Amino acid sequence: MRSRLAGTARLYARYGAKVVIADSQDDLGSTVRDSINNLSHNDAVSFVHCDVTEESEVQNAVDFAVEKHGKLNVTFNNAGTTGTLTPTILDVNRADFNKVFDDYDPGGEGQHPVLVELRLGGPWRRAVRLQGIETHALVGLTKNLCVELGQYGIRDNRISPFGVVTPMLCKAMGMEKEAVEEVVSATVNLKEATVMAEDVAEAAVFLGSDESKYVSGMNIVIDGGYSVTNPVLRENMTKYFGN
Repeated sequence: MRSRLAGTARLYARYGAKVVIADSQDDLGSTVRDSINNLSHNDAVSFVHCDVTEESEVQNAVDFAVEKHGKLNVTFNNAGTTGTLTPTILDVNRADFNKVFDDYDPGGEGQHPVLVELRLGGPWRRAVRLQGIETHALVGLTKNLCVELGQYGIRDNRISPFGVVTPMLCKAMGMEKEAVEEVVSATVNLKEATVMAEDVAEAAVFLGSDESKYVSGMNIVIDGGYSVTNPVLRENMTKYFGN
């Protein structure tokens, strides 16, 4: 179970929502469902198996939610894969390219996938990130769906966090959790704060609530100012002028 998805499910349930967790990891999905229900002493959370690369399974998950609760108000898509780092675009493998796009292809309406685009220093900065290519595509899709679905009263937004230390991120970087946290802390512009999965969950709950009733087509960036910081400028200033 992805930590961001589990945290979001817990927070939605805490606010009184009926939640359907749809995931390909049956054991972990069921465990998260049971832990939330046991804590809240009700059956607000359900689980259904779903591989988002299979359209029929996505449709089944939607049908399950509608049949159980009568309607589907919010979808929160959190599927993801890291892809393979390659030196140049010419080295990108077609199968890997297709897998990244299959995993991130949105399977419903409402909030779009929570994706993490890694752009760290050193070799990471020079490497081709399939996830980054796909991220830009989904930002465009979010705006397109905002225009198309607005006439039906459907809002479409996206959340783009950076540096949430998840098991998938640690595996992709080949580092332990503490080491990844140090790298992220040194990279972001905002100090004395650490991004957590709960921060993504809070944004997801906001976008699914009436408090954001007039927010659509937005890409909510949770990155501590990372995406507006130019590390090359800082490096060159230090190189030529010192600290």
